[in-house]
Amino acid sequence: MSTDKHYLIEKNDDGKFATRAKGSDRASGVFNTQAEAVAYAKELNRNDHPDVERLRHTETGGPDKWRSA
Repeated sequence: MSTDKHYLIEKNDDGKFATRAKGSDRASGVFNTQAEAVAYAKELNRNDHPDVERLRHTETGGPDKWRSA
């Protein structure tokens, strides 16, 4: 089930992590851990690395920034 879409990992208000295609409003999957969500996104598109929402403030970014998984 490989696609060419780019995926994003976001933390939901309930503490779970959603994997969704860039530009989509619907989640492709919802998981208990960020690692599970990243692994699923990599299954969906093996040729791309998903972007993960930052969850804490660091010297290089805060929650409004993204990092590559």
